[in-house]
Amino acid sequence: MSRQMSSLLAIAAVCVTLTPAPAFAAQTPKKAPVDCEQVKCIALTFDDGPGKYAGTLLDTLKKYDAKATFFLEGQYVKSRPAYVKRMVAEGHEVGNHSYSHPDFTKSEAATIKSEIQKTQDEVKKAAGVEPKLLRPPYGMADLQVSDIAAEFGMPMVLWTAGSEDWKTKDVKAIQKQTLAVAQQNGIILMHDWVKQTVDGMPSLIKTLKNKGYHLVTVSEVIKKENLEPGDIYPVPAGWEK
Repeated sequence: MSRQMSSLLAIAAVCVTLTPAPAFAAQTPKKAPVDCEQVKCIALTFDDGPGKYAGTLLDTLKKYDAKATFFLEGQYVKSRPAYVKRMVAEGHEVGNHSYSHPDFTKSEAATIKSEIQKTQDEVKKAAGVEPKLLRPPYGMADLQVSDIAAEFGMPMVLWTAGSEDWKTKDVKAIQKQTLAVAQQNGIILMHDWVKQTVDGMPSLIKTLKNKGYHLVTVSEVIKKENLEPGDIYPVPAGWEK
């Protein structure tokens, strides 16, 4: 072997020895799912969107590591698909709230089915998923609506209490009402088209967290209910399952 070749081999050996082993990227540990039977949970739900303030709301939810559920109208999903895509990407839940918000109890079966299906299609187009939960417009349902929801494989989820944001449109009033009706495994009705709701959300989330609440999706709150397609929860007064 030539001296030059020996030198080259020696240099190569030194380089191999000195080359550090590839560093493995640090793995971010996955957060354990919240068990709402063990901790205090509450689900904030936003109807009729995505509204034009949804981006600001999503920024706030991300900042405070809070999850929410958005019951979407297909007509607004169609006009604001990027918000829906972001909702799903950031771990929020999306539900079906019809396409154009008619009263299902005053609608023909074909209309109800069309309203649900068109919204399913728009959400799938925007975010690649289909909602698993239905919230009928105005919270109005009857046995026909229940049967159609069952055909779509969807339980219906209403709310335990409302923020009354659509009526007051006042930050302090919305916060006060929400805190007054907050309860363990509560489902709170809100709207992301109400600017005052979105404006007051940072303070409201901080207060709820200080009170020990975990802000989770509706599905986490209702998990223990084992709802079947067509079931409604909470059950309205006078409703027969």
